[in-house]
Amino acid sequence: MIRIKYALLLLSLIICTSPGIVAAQSLDAKIDSLILTLFNDKDGPGGVFMVAQNGKAIYQKAVGKANLESDVNLTPENVFQLGSMTKQFTAIAILMLEEQGKLNVKDPISKYITDYPAGNKITIHHLLTHTSGIKDFTSMKSLSTIAQKDMSPEMMVGFFKNEPADFAPGEKFEYNNSGYVLLGYIIELVSGETYKDFIQKYIFDKVGMSQSYYCSDKQVIPKRAYGYHKKAYGYVNKTMISFSVPFSSGSLMSTTGDMLKWQNALNQHQLLNAEETKKAFTRYKLNNGEEFTYGYGWHLREIKGIPDREHGGSIFGFKTMAIYIPGEDIYVIGMSNCDCNSPTKITGDIAALVLDELWKRKR
Repeated sequence: MIRIKYALLLLSLIICTSPGIVAAQSLDAKIDSLILTLFNDKDGPGGVFMVAQNGKAIYQKAVGKANLESDVNLTPENVFQLGSMTKQFTAIAILMLEEQGKLNVKDPISKYITDYPAGNKITIHHLLTHTSGIKDFTSMKSLSTIAQKDMSPEMMVGFFKNEPADFAPGEKFEYNNSGYVLLGYIIELVSGETYKDFIQKYIFDKVGMSQSYYCSDKQVIPKRAYGYHKKAYGYVNKTMISFSVPFSSGSLMSTTGDMLKWQNALNQHQLLNAEETKKAFTRYKLNNGEEFTYGYGWHLREIKGIPDREHGGSIFGFKTMAIYIPGEDIYVIGMSNCDCNSPTKITGDIAALVLDELWKRKR
């Protein structure tokens, strides 16, 4: 009788465990293995990762600590600083204002900042695509003199605007944080609201991103992940900066779940119509006709020959990376709360792995 019951139990397990469940378990294990190649210090700062398909999370993982002093584990709900992934929000905010007829990406920046040197030759488009030639303030040796000061957008622009240009507008692509600070300033001038309030009211609130913020080390932020550096003798708390310095080029915070809401909102045109959205994901050309792989706020590259949209971020104590594959509606995001560990390669490897598994199932 016992043998019969055992056989029946075994049979029921075989029947109930579908190929889809087995495949999902196998994929989870493979992703776990990729993450643990780098994020393997359970007692140190770590990272969170999420994979979503068709707008819903199919995998979530958190490893390491959110706070070393309090010995608090990371969870998928923790809030991380995004660094340069902020640029996505700045670019979309500009396009929202264009859709409202309040500006045009072809406008010279002198239309809004009348005293900007050679501002009649530099367009909003140049700022969005990193083709302006303006000096990147993060490369200036004098940056340390303002890093912890409260700077207005006008002061930030004044910090770099008289620096010699690196090249003529449209001549080449060169990643540039100054351009995105200028975009944030233009958003304020055109909308009559602060960049912080504009993003909160017209993006975070509208999309339901309730765990997303303009960065602050003073504000009490529930489930905040604390940032760290790694020295030869161990981990230390991140260097303090004034977030008014990176401003609209790198001063937002969010969670993996909220970032999925952001991606879904873009797909569903909750913020922009299809025509305006397309501008963000178009490859543009330099003055000589050469195409480059950046739209408005996203790198436009490929994984396994499939077009993707991606962007990373790095700011004291944090590194982030997100990849979206529109053809398969796959979104992969990784966030680290130690700038000693970059999620960039692992996020790309996860995206490639998910594509492989998807193709296997389609055969």
